[in-house]
Amino acid sequence: MSGRRRGPRGERRYDLVIIGGGPAGLAAAEFAAHLGGRVALIESRALGGTSLHSGSVPSKALVRAATLFAATREGGRLQRSQREPRAQFGRISARLRDIEERIGASHSAARLERLGIELHHGSACFSGLDSVRVRGTVLRFHRAIVATGAQPAAPGIPGLRPGSYHSSESIFGLTALPRQLAVVGGGPLGCELAQAFCRLGSRVTIIQDEAKFLPREERDAAQLLAASMARDGVDIRLNTRVVGAEVRPRGVRLQLQTYRQRMQLQAQQILVSVGRVPRLEGLQLEAARIAYDRRRGIRVDDYLRTSNPRVYAAGDVCLQHKYTHVAESTGRLAACNALHRERRIFRERNVPWCTFCAPEIAHIGLQVWEARRRGIPLKTYTVLMHDVDRAITDRQDVGFVKLHATERSDRILGATIVAARASEMINEVAVAMDQGVGLRELARVLHTYPSQSSAIRLAAMSHDEGIVGYALRDATGLAPR
Repeated sequence: MSGRRRGPRGERRYDLVIIGGGPAGLAAAEFAAHLGGRVALIESRALGGTSLHSGSVPSKALVRAATLFAATREGGRLQRSQREPRAQFGRISARLRDIEERIGASHSAARLERLGIELHHGSACFSGLDSVRVRGTVLRFHRAIVATGAQPAAPGIPGLRPGSYHSSESIFGLTALPRQLAVVGGGPLGCELAQAFCRLGSRVTIIQDEAKFLPREERDAAQLLAASMARDGVDIRLNTRVVGAEVRPRGVRLQLQTYRQRMQLQAQQILVSVGRVPRLEGLQLEAARIAYDRRRGIRVDDYLRTSNPRVYAAGDVCLQHKYTHVAESTGRLAACNALHRERRIFRERNVPWCTFCAPEIAHIGLQVWEARRRGIPLKTYTVLMHDVDRAITDRQDVGFVKLHATERSDRILGATIVAARASEMINEVAVAMDQGVGLRELARVLHTYPSQSSAIRLAAMSHDEGIVGYALRDATGLAPR
């Protein structure tokens, strides 16, 4: 390690300078500090980034609150009282802040400083191949990591001006439940919040310009989600574009177009969730000769190194998969590659993800259409959740487990799980794929009974048709004869 030292004109030199204090930047800083490096972390806003303040943490806390209300309604059918529970949204908002504060404490400024990480609050820009400027101070570095994350894409809707709609960065600041909420965009966050607000009592309309929700998921998974949202009361408009908006004193009137038919929709609040774009503004990447694309972000190689060999990038600013767990993992990987001679490759193809609706939809590895495009023969093994005892007892029997394997072997290449606990179940498949565990070996792993994850074992056991009957008896806890 080169250590920190004073340069000319009061300049400071560090082993590693990190721009961005979100999941990727924090993971990189803490990893580098544990290696004994001299680390500077620059953040212009609050530590924790999008994930903590306007992403995974508040959205999942809101989904949990909505799930409790849905469960209360279901429980009401088992008793005489049929009173509809009503959400006190002010209390829910306070709960979101409490959760944010508790989780954020693990990455507080005081804790980072105790680790020896020097914090700089302000906007950073490159001033050379090996230097960054922040609030008039030049920080010189041996290596640097850009981890500025991503931000909501602009809506591009005529008449919808700033302040007249919400994005993920402002929707969690609501203190009152919207009477009518229009959600523009049927991606993961749009679907999660549409269902959550509907379950809490809002009249929700979700507008998607494609034929299905969640374009990156399998069609039958998206259809199950659409049916579930409709049962909750969400008004679904597929193949529908928002072509204009009129801001009015008591809300916004949207102009919609479905094929050649035009219609209007009035809503008190609008949530626009049409994707995220890399946060690149003000970085002056040209000064450090860092290649980038406005839509895709900073260009990196398999080692997360940019076109400037001194500078690496991690997380949403450079990757297609914009998830907190990917940001944290690549932050540590970038720090390792930046400070060690040993180089480790990041492989995006085995990244698990999940949309936290009811039911949850999780995926890892190859999709069927990707395998077809690449000429990889696949065989899919499917178990429906309505054949799984624990799913039946929990009244959570909507969904399936699909394991995709190579046609001539039992090697797992991908999986899609639609289930109440898909976010947990997909991790078992992730471990199997990472460790090279095939379907036959996975089928021999005992699972507790009853459990929803036994569906994974059932799917694995169906690889050998001769033991399907054994698999079904074993899943019910009965010993084979």
